[in-house]
Amino acid sequence: MEGVRVSLVCALLLFVVSSIASAAIVEHTFNVQNLTISRLCKRQVITVVNGSLPGPTVRVKEGDSLVIHVINNSPHNITIHWHGIFHRLTVWADGPSMITQCPIQPAGHRYAYRFNITGQEGTLWWHAHSSFLRATVYGAIIIRPKSGHSYPFPKPHKEVPIIFGEWWNTDVVALEEAAIATGVPPNNSDAYTINGLPGNLYPCSKDRMFNLDVVKGKLYLLRIINAAMNMQLFFKIANHKLTVVAADAVYTKPYLTDVIVIAPGQTVDALLHADQSIGSSYYMAAHPYASTPLVPFPNTTTRGVIHYIGGASKTRRTKRVLMPKLPSFFDTPTAHRFYSNLTSLVGGPHWVPVPHHVDEEMLVTIGLGLEACAKCPNSKFAASMNNHSFVLPKKLSILEAVFHGVDGIFTPDFPNQPPVKFDYTDPNITQTSPGLLFVHKSTSAKVLKFNTTVDLVLQNHALLAAENHPMHLHGFNFHVLAQGFGNYDPTRDRSKYNLVNPQFRNTLAVPVGGWAVTRFRADNPGAWIMHCHIDVHLPFGLGMVFVVENGPTKSTSLPPPPPDLPRC
Repeated sequence: MEGVRVSLVCALLLFVVSSIASAAIVEHTFNVQNLTISRLCKRQVITVVNGSLPGPTVRVKEGDSLVIHVINNSPHNITIHWHGIFHRLTVWADGPSMITQCPIQPAGHRYAYRFNITGQEGTLWWHAHSSFLRATVYGAIIIRPKSGHSYPFPKPHKEVPIIFGEWWNTDVVALEEAAIATGVPPNNSDAYTINGLPGNLYPCSKDRMFNLDVVKGKLYLLRIINAAMNMQLFFKIANHKLTVVAADAVYTKPYLTDVIVIAPGQTVDALLHADQSIGSSYYMAAHPYASTPLVPFPNTTTRGVIHYIGGASKTRRTKRVLMPKLPSFFDTPTAHRFYSNLTSLVGGPHWVPVPHHVDEEMLVTIGLGLEACAKCPNSKFAASMNNHSFVLPKKLSILEAVFHGVDGIFTPDFPNQPPVKFDYTDPNITQTSPGLLFVHKSTSAKVLKFNTTVDLVLQNHALLAAENHPMHLHGFNFHVLAQGFGNYDPTRDRSKYNLVNPQFRNTLAVPVGGWAVTRFRADNPGAWIMHCHIDVHLPFGLGMVFVVENGPTKSTSLPPPPPDLPRC
């Protein structure tokens, strides 16, 4: 018996030592600066990281620690958000401006973001979280299994980031400032991009197209990120199918499809089997999924090319390239089929079962409305959650106010239910109840006790226009238990809950004119914003904050701010 104990102790020590040995500290320096580049026949000044668009890819293994030194040499205030990272007790590094930190000011000011990668594998991304700078300040985060561990799918021959973006032929910061001042949505983008390149359907872009060389018979892992500012996208590759194996850095049950639908903020990992003829070429293409025909959108297409090389064909041939047939811009059934068919890989690496006990139940309406403005000729566009239209604080970040006990920065009064119940998806209801259109401007937070399990029903409304909203929660993943169209009815819809293998993700596209039920456990103290990832909607107020209180121990309590935290 003593020998068994010794063996077990030795095995445990070996495991701990090997885990420590396999972890690394990964450091990067991000120099935020302006850059002049040519796109769409025009020279344009943009803000980028390390002189490139997209910015640098951060490659780590699960268990590593990251230290990223951000130096702001741009003329704008900046913060960087590490989208989808859990930030266990490192909420000071989450990055949303005026939520967890004041922005890093220009003229060489800096801040070191320090955090661990724990319990996550797959594709995430980083981006600016202050003003519209996210249009050009973004890049991929690739998290591989730690040494000695493998993917729960065949090892790919190559891994390829596919990052969608949007391009404006104008100053995006000035664009946002004008939108906020006038209450009118900003102009639509001039192009979509793949890895910073618009593709040959746009003017002056014949040679500005992403090209991918593949070898027949090989397997490729496409790490797909929608970094576009405002548009959900359909994505296809001519004559190929893709197998989805992860979403938002959570492994999924393999899902075979010929089309990917991806909302701003989301990531999808998909396997591409290169099974076509050597010497052939195929377009990959993306264009918008526009959930409502009432809202103008840029109806253009970005594309790149896959070339089959090998054998006698060691270089790309110039021949006819096959174009995929993309769904209609308004094809909600195809979008909903993709979004609702993904499920988690039960028993896979870092799988998290659904909590069954629920402590708090919330029904939160989301959508667009109006802000009354006495000095304006017309009312301004606004957006809200439960009729609370979120306003960022000006003097101090919410997290600093929480930690230091400063009053007057936010109000802990975000409601569990909408203030008025109505037929949320009736597009004509404002004809008889016009007062429903007007929002309440506030900096509202919902305070949760540590380890509270929350059922959060997100209900779209149609007061101005029913629209699919991609809702992103910082600091947590949530299980997506069910989703559907119309008004949520607990009596009818609870029977639809998937409590076995639901999606577990950080960004959810709530169906147009519909609802989604999410569940998460608030086991990470801090201040965590939840907001629509259509960037035009956030400054209009489509957000709120969860303040999670400290747990009973030091290891479950918010640590003090780092000494280099930027000051307002």
